[in-house]
Amino acid sequence: MSSTRIKGFADMFPPQSDMYTYMESVAREIFGRFGFVELRTPILEFTELFQRSIGQETDVVQKEMYTFADRKGRSLSLRPEATAGVMRAYMESGLSNREAVSRLFTFGPMFRYERPQKGRMRQFHQINCECLGSHSPFVDAEMLCMLWAFLHGVGLKDVELHVNSLGCPNCRPRFTQALQEYLHAFPKEALCEDCARRLASNPLRVLDCKQEGCRQITEKAPRLLDYNCPSCRTHFDKVLHLLEGHGMHPVLNHKLVRGLDYYCRTTFEVVSGNIGAQTAVAGGGRYDGLLRSLGGPDVPGIGFACGMERLSLLMGETPARHKLFCLLAMDEESRQQGWHLTQNLRLAGLAGEMLYAESGFKSLMRQAGKSGARYCLIIGPDESKQGKVVIKNMANGSQECLSQDRALHYLSTGQDTTGKDSNE
Repeated sequence: MSSTRIKGFADMFPPQSDMYTYMESVAREIFGRFGFVELRTPILEFTELFQRSIGQETDVVQKEMYTFADRKGRSLSLRPEATAGVMRAYMESGLSNREAVSRLFTFGPMFRYERPQKGRMRQFHQINCECLGSHSPFVDAEMLCMLWAFLHGVGLKDVELHVNSLGCPNCRPRFTQALQEYLHAFPKEALCEDCARRLASNPLRVLDCKQEGCRQITEKAPRLLDYNCPSCRTHFDKVLHLLEGHGMHPVLNHKLVRGLDYYCRTTFEVVSGNIGAQTAVAGGGRYDGLLRSLGGPDVPGIGFACGMERLSLLMGETPARHKLFCLLAMDEESRQQGWHLTQNLRLAGLAGEMLYAESGFKSLMRQAGKSGARYCLIIGPDESKQGKVVIKNMANGSQECLSQDRALHYLSTGQDTTGKDSNE
């Protein structure tokens, strides 16, 4: 058995694991204010679900999924994204029959076999939100406000919101035809290999290509907004009006697209120039035809996903885990008393640890200093006989000797029961 981890998969210790926990806690708090509830879906689904939702022609399905047969020969895949599983769970649960509008969020690992690089791993993590059941532009604007509130909540400031409108099945075919005619005017070899293939099957994706040659070709390509029907343009203008009125100033990005037919109208990304080539930290859009394409009810939807690896590259230090005390004891009786005191302090809501090593005092104090705790609690033979504990403030070196039953009040308030300030 190999004792090394798989390439593209990472172990997370603090402070990185703390950062992910922090992101999740901020998301739960903010999404809850907007009426969203948490859904947990399996990491394994039948491969067909992703083939139908993401599309057979996509790189994800053709090149990047971890797919295998189970013992009954059924094709299963590790989820490469979250939305397909959410849609399957929504349909299977009959939620559309019980709620006019469903607001769902998920966290968890996703899997894609691609070249690992900064901000992109083969096992990566996403925060995913879906709102199902409303066509209203007010919902689009609300989702963007919630996303913006979350990103600011985790400390991201230097980011931009890019938006575009993809139109609808009634008006987008005219744009697709105009785009193909424009691209066919260039020699086929002027496009990269992927875009040459996409030209017939998925021409909108050419607009999204990052290759410099393709970017130059599409600089003067037709614009989606110019082909929006009146209904789609009214919808998009309303979204922009609501966001501007709320103090948000999105960038209109005419090259921002989604390559699948069920995406429509509002699409968006949040981008940063501070993480190299991987600029998008969050993205999403309206997908009113997705559930119907999967065999479910004709329910409109809009959603977004945030890549947690990329978010973590932009975040500063997260609030440190707060370890209030570290307790050390010098003999067997002291350790027994210290053990009970440690448990009582924890059960009262205070965070801390006890050192169990049978070492000398200086060694234990060095360990306490490295623990990051605000207070060091010391019980030696004299203190154990009297039922007392020495509480040392690790920041300024001051200390108090108190009865053990007064330690909780002292640590909770910074004062002993006489009202004396521990920091004086």
